[in-house]
Amino acid sequence: MSYSFGKNFKVTLFGQSHSEDLGIVIDGISAGYKINKDLIRKNLERRRPGKNNFSTARKEDDDFKILSGEVDGITCGAPICALIENKDRRSRDYENLKDRPRPSHADYPAYVKFKGFNDIRGGGQFSGRMTAPIVIAGSIAEDLLLKRGIKIFSRIKSLGEASDIDFNLNDIGEEKLYDLKNEDFPVFEDSAREKMQEEILRAKEEGDSLGGIVETFILNMPVGIGEPFFDSLESVISHAVFSVPGIRGIEFGSGFEAAKMCGSSHNDEYYYENGEVKTKTNNHGGIIGGLSSGMPIIFRTAVKPTSSIGKRQRTISLRDKKNVDLEIVGRHDPSIVPRALVAIEMITAIAILDLVMEGERWKI
Repeated sequence: MSYSFGKNFKVTLFGQSHSEDLGIVIDGISAGYKINKDLIRKNLERRRPGKNNFSTARKEDDDFKILSGEVDGITCGAPICALIENKDRRSRDYENLKDRPRPSHADYPAYVKFKGFNDIRGGGQFSGRMTAPIVIAGSIAEDLLLKRGIKIFSRIKSLGEASDIDFNLNDIGEEKLYDLKNEDFPVFEDSAREKMQEEILRAKEEGDSLGGIVETFILNMPVGIGEPFFDSLESVISHAVFSVPGIRGIEFGSGFEAAKMCGSSHNDEYYYENGEVKTKTNNHGGIIGGLSSGMPIIFRTAVKPTSSIGKRQRTISLRDKKNVDLEIVGRHDPSIVPRALVAIEMITAIAILDLVMEGERWKI
């Protein structure tokens, strides 16, 4: 079993959705770095549950505590251990689920893997709650990337049947991209935000849930970061992003549309601009041969509808070995997309920093 990710910037998760605390250990930060706690708080607030009618009613303030690895806010070279207390737990809501696996949850395979000792409360270690400590590590990674000029932004491209506008990244100023980080529904068009919110409230009223697509942009990547084959840049990003609960797919650049294109239209022609090598188009999404090309890295992530819904469903009784009805109580997001977006950004920052640090070892 592995709850760790990374080689140079290594993170290890611990805890469960309803354990007293959950947290993360971060290894690989040099001594002398001043931890940007304001950025950690901001990103935790972006992801925090219970803020509005569009998320779960579970209310966690997500205050964090750093237990080790710093002295007066400055890293000392030891691993950082950060902790978040789970304050608003209602484990009784899960009593009827010990014997009845929820459709599209990890309940049944976890029951088999852990021989019936799996933690069913809130989804245990499979819960989206586990992304809260990822935000702590991801915020540190984001800050260290910003010091290198590398920036990561995300928007909700679509949610249910509602979609944000199509646009050319060259036509969007950085100020508009930074605006995305200040929105609960990060989109470019206000009418799209309104439609998404209406869709969520409709699904919530019907006892249902919705998925969507998150689009992520990584700017100012140095050329040559990544490796051929098994540690290719898109392989490592995908590995990290698929660690976020609820992710069903990922595509880079033109993605699956490339299968419909001719080489003459898909190929991105090179040109010089002020001495810099660029491409006229970016169908490759900033990655060629597993290496960064210097163009913006663009990928889209498919997020599934929340598995826990209010509608009656069919499942099985593991004890009685028969088919039964299931009604799920408790507090669940009608759509995890807005909060998953933050987790995607943060885990991406962790993956990118790990690869950039590897590149710096080789003086890329």
